[in-house]
Amino acid sequence: MATGSNQAAAVPPKIIWNEKENRFETEDKKAYLEYELRNGGKVMDITHTFVPSSKRGLGLASHLSVAAFNHAQNNSLSVIPSCSYISL
Repeated sequence: MATGSNQAAAVPPKIIWNEKENRFETEDKKAYLEYELRNGGKVMDITHTFVPSSKRGLGLASHLSVAAFNHAQNNSLSVIPSCSYISL
């Protein structure tokens, strides 16, 4: 039998592309992945991923990473994994 908390965990978080600030973030903006565009905008250098301690263990860093890599793929960008989380 599914519990309410398990059902909530099954719904993936909404990740928003904040183009102006070069980051992907959760709706509440508390968890985010930052990047810099290099080589005339052809390369996405992922520099930092942050998830507050209150939201750790929910897979948010993974969801942020997937959103960034999907964006890079859809826009024919190469990726530099400077962030230690991404480079693992």
